[in-house]
Amino acid sequence: MHREERRGVTRTALITGGSRGIGAAAARGLASDGCAVVIQYYASGEEAERVAADCRRWGVRAETVYADVRDADSLMALKTRTAEWGLSPDILVHSAGTAFYGLLEDSGEEVWDDLMGVHLKAAYRLTRLFAPDMRWRRWGRIVYLSSIWGVVGASGEAAYAAAKGGLNAFAKSMARELASSGVTVNAVAPGAVETDMLAGLEEAERASIRSEIPLGRLGKPQEVADLIRFLASEGAGYMTGQVVGINGGWSA
Repeated sequence: MHREERRGVTRTALITGGSRGIGAAAARGLASDGCAVVIQYYASGEEAERVAADCRRWGVRAETVYADVRDADSLMALKTRTAEWGLSPDILVHSAGTAFYGLLEDSGEEVWDDLMGVHLKAAYRLTRLFAPDMRWRRWGRIVYLSSIWGVVGASGEAAYAAAKGGLNAFAKSMARELASSGVTVNAVAPGAVETDMLAGLEEAERASIRSEIPLGRLGKPQEVADLIRFLASEGAGYMTGQVVGINGGWSA
């Protein structure tokens, strides 16, 4: 992919959940495209710094910042910090995520609130914080990491599926709202991908999932990241309001 530039100025990408999994792969990929990157982390600053070091090998600026995406003040502090660095994201990738596996009767309201906060309310807050600057510049790319479960639903993951389904609707709504300003908004909905969220599955469970996927394997974070890179590129300027599946042909 070509290097992303704005009137001779390197574009800046903010990636939440950028210390591991799909977020880390997206950060590295966007850096390879010439973007400066800001990597938000919550649990592991050391992992975030390792990703940032990988990004700097492409000759771009890479910063890490702690934030709790469930907390409005923490996200405001994140924006203040990026401004202090002289950075204003042209690209927002909301990849931070968490999951809960269990029946609805075992899912207390704290579980529901937590998943809605991480996946959906954080997207609302981040978009409110960073979209106005994109609108002023009349260019921007917003990509939310959704899930196949947000499209088809999931037994034992009602809160997660509902949060991702809400995120899909939010992406479509924001795409309409921001289109006239040259800002595109899309969601990426992966199927089963080799990330920490699947690390706890027994091999028999993984084999069962693989047997249902026409391509016969789980996805790789890099494959999802490459789709995110496209949606964040100049070449995706006519693509907005889409929930793009990447699932090996799996319809769940």
